[in-house]
Amino acid sequence: MSKTVECIRCHAQMEAGFVADLGEHGFTDQKWCRGEPNKSFWTGLKIKKEDVFPVRTMRCSKCGYLESYALATGVSGQ
Repeated sequence: MSKTVECIRCHAQMEAGFVADLGEHGFTDQKWCRGEPNKSFWTGLKIKKEDVFPVRTMRCSKCGYLESYALATGVSGQ
């Protein structure tokens, strides 16, 4: 996300970042998945790659408010 975003609460400038998820093999970036979760015996959840979108989070430099966005391009489109 390259555009400047203003905080909806205090109107200060927000900075881009991400929320890290801790998995079995270390940290990874957060993902948003379309639809309802479907359990899988082998992988925990059955998820199609085209239904997974990276999440980026903006943080207000003044009040700390967080605002997250699921990017328009899915994981398979990267």
